[in-house]
Amino acid sequence: MTQYLDFEKPLAEIEGKAEELRALARANEEMDVADEAAALDAKAAKLLDELYKDLTPWRKCQVARHPQRPHCKDYVEALFTEFTPLAGDRNFADDLAVIGGLARFNDQPVMVIGHEKGSDTKSRIERNFGMARPEGYRKAVRLMEMAGRFGLPVITLVDTAGAYPGKGAEERGQSEAIARSTEMCLKIGVPLVSVIIGEGGSGGAVAFATANRVAMLEHSIYSVISPEGCASILWKDAEKMREAAEALRLTAQDLQKLGVCDLIIPEPKGGAHRDRPATIESVGKAIAKMLKDLNGRDATALIKDRRQKFLDLGSKGLAA
Repeated sequence: MTQYLDFEKPLAEIEGKAEELRALARANEEMDVADEAAALDAKAAKLLDELYKDLTPWRKCQVARHPQRPHCKDYVEALFTEFTPLAGDRNFADDLAVIGGLARFNDQPVMVIGHEKGSDTKSRIERNFGMARPEGYRKAVRLMEMAGRFGLPVITLVDTAGAYPGKGAEERGQSEAIARSTEMCLKIGVPLVSVIIGEGGSGGAVAFATANRVAMLEHSIYSVISPEGCASILWKDAEKMREAAEALRLTAQDLQKLGVCDLIIPEPKGGAHRDRPATIESVGKAIAKMLKDLNGRDATALIKDRRQKFLDLGSKGLAA
């Protein structure tokens, strides 16, 4: 059952009426509602096109956070074979907000790492809603170091509102762990590609996405702070999140113009959650394309390419 966002309420009514007609027809075989249902379907399809034709940044935030969007675990299960999860940071604990391990992508050995938000109440609590603690970033550092040692490309899937800001996380060195993860991204001599599959929040995302190539799904977001957090700081009013979303330039389209995003991956009409298999397939093709572009480069060239990408940030503007 599709969960509808606030701005999709008119669509929910039309699709709901179409389903009611079909339910009546199933209950009474003598009823013929095919024409009426088809007319409602056509109306719904047209409205869906209109709603998603030109989404505002705030609406893109809502789509990026949709609970039915494919999450990291879904991509790992669909795109990778022989996935062997590796747990723990060898120091404190295993952070379930970060999953990672050895796998094969198109029969090529790789290391895959990503944020996992969870898909229901129980798993979301277990995964801390995808907000990693220091041990999650230290696990990522360990896995990236292993990948560098064995010459394995690293693929990261980013979907987090940000690193967990709790007292325990700060006591265990949250900022230091994020910095170490970002540093490891910059210095490993293997191809590193990243895909923002939902939210790319603050340093929690940068710690995984300091990559040679960064791709974003069409309706994903990537920002230094959430719109609500930005509005609370600037205007002392979280309800100004729409204005903050506009100002932050957090959409894939703006970030491509700024040079942060290298590739935008199209989503099905209505968002990734409306056709999960198609979205996952598109992400797989994008990862293959990015890895192909980096294949054959030696460690020195890969490190230089990655560092230059981030040194160049700011040289492009939205007016360019």
